[in-house]
Amino acid sequence: MKVTRREITKTLAAAGIGSALGSGVSLAQGSTTARRQPNILFIITDQHSGQMLMGGPGKAVPVRTPNMERLAAKGVRFQNTYCASPLCAPGRAALMTGRFASDVDSYGNALPIQDDAPTWGNYLRDAGYTCWSTGKFDLATRSDNGFEGGSRPGSNEHAVRPDITELFRRPMCYRLDEREQIDGTADEKAHAPDKAKLQEGLAFVRAHAGDSKPWAAYVGLTTPHPPFRAPQRYLDLYPPADMPLPNVPAGYLETLHPVFQTLRDFSRLSTPFSEQRIRRARSAYYASITQLDDDLGEVLDALERAGTFDNTVVIYTSDHGEMLGEHGLWLKRALFEGAARVPLIMAGAGLPAGKVIDAPVSALDLTATLLDLGGVPKQPALRGRSLLPLIAGDTTAAPPVVYSECHTEGNCTGSFMVRKGDWKYLYFSFYGSNLLFNLRNDPGERTSLAGRPETAAIEKELHDALTSLVDPDAVTLRAFAKQEAFLANMIRTNSAHDFYSTISGRLGRGQAALLTQQHYPAWKPA
Repeated sequence: MKVTRREITKTLAAAGIGSALGSGVSLAQGSTTARRQPNILFIITDQHSGQMLMGGPGKAVPVRTPNMERLAAKGVRFQNTYCASPLCAPGRAALMTGRFASDVDSYGNALPIQDDAPTWGNYLRDAGYTCWSTGKFDLATRSDNGFEGGSRPGSNEHAVRPDITELFRRPMCYRLDEREQIDGTADEKAHAPDKAKLQEGLAFVRAHAGDSKPWAAYVGLTTPHPPFRAPQRYLDLYPPADMPLPNVPAGYLETLHPVFQTLRDFSRLSTPFSEQRIRRARSAYYASITQLDDDLGEVLDALERAGTFDNTVVIYTSDHGEMLGEHGLWLKRALFEGAARVPLIMAGAGLPAGKVIDAPVSALDLTATLLDLGGVPKQPALRGRSLLPLIAGDTTAAPPVVYSECHTEGNCTGSFMVRKGDWKYLYFSFYGSNLLFNLRNDPGERTSLAGRPETAAIEKELHDALTSLVDPDAVTLRAFAKQEAFLANMIRTNSAHDFYSTISGRLGRGQAALLTQQHYPAWKPA
């Protein structure tokens, strides 16, 4: 269905939303006044898979998220949203700047963001917003990201404590400390800091509810990031014995793409886990999402009591997902659906209620969308596009393809994804073997259709779409070069003892000693 600009403007204006085309027409504020720009409450979690929202399709034990369902009923839920890179820092770098992670030289948690690309906070602040943040940011220790900080100001932990295993990708070193995270435990204090961040965000909203100046509040949470743990009352909702095991058919792992085989080896996942341990881990992951949902419910209750939904857009999303044992993989760093898909809900300020959009979109579209809501003119450097025309019913406004990339620890080469309609294509630099899935027929991504005569046309179309966006092999080499330059500087500015101490925690004594001797020939282990 083709919708004209006039029809989009009319539809959104009637709903109290801006023009969706960057012209910044008025938005409703309550029932008596009008304002040009809505307030924005942006809540972003860490490692919440888009497959684990509102029950999760085909799950024997549905994830209980009644408050996320309530938020979705008030607004718009995007069924197929993809992160721009399945790791904290590059995923957030893209989401906050509206550019590909490789555009801003963010290739992993050692390289959060390497240039001065403005965030949507910078853009909105310059358009008259008060921009405030609390919690996890992971953009870098830059002096200006556009946000004022609360008592828990936006943290940039990976700029201070980088993931050093990202620096050893050719040849690959192995991370020895991560396997222990695949378990589930009871912890009565689990995720308490996130509850405090949400409460602080709510306090900001209450304090500024009547401001004539619009505001944008960013709340960065770490739930449900591992280690997988939750208070016992939440674990009791998901008895481990009732938890479904990952769907890994007999013989499947022998056919897994070699890049993912290496990723399994990297975190010592190739050694089988007991069924009991897998069930405990999945139980605790589900439980932490339900705990998060309860905390979110308190915020929604308060917003409803205050009538703040009338002039506030509430956004819920996550930086990346979680594999949770599917394809023999855990955690993130893979472009399979479990890690690459994230939840996205937008509600409030006159957005249509109960709308579900199936068209694939990207998390980096959020920057263009927020700028559109704030009346900021379209920025030519942005890779994403505003989602407001799509919300208004213009089915031609969906992104033509959705792109994601991965250059993180455990990945022995650059990995790239494009999705168009039901089709998803994964490209691995220099490996000469790629993957192609039809997600409608094969939602579990078990059978690659790449290399078949009957799918040659769609494979070429998606590969051409990828290379129209980036030169993937050049990006892969640039990522290696940036990471190796970071390592060279680390060696140059640290003593052998400090270097060894820094890398031994993740790499173990043997790898750490050999690497230290390689780079500091005079050093001898104690």
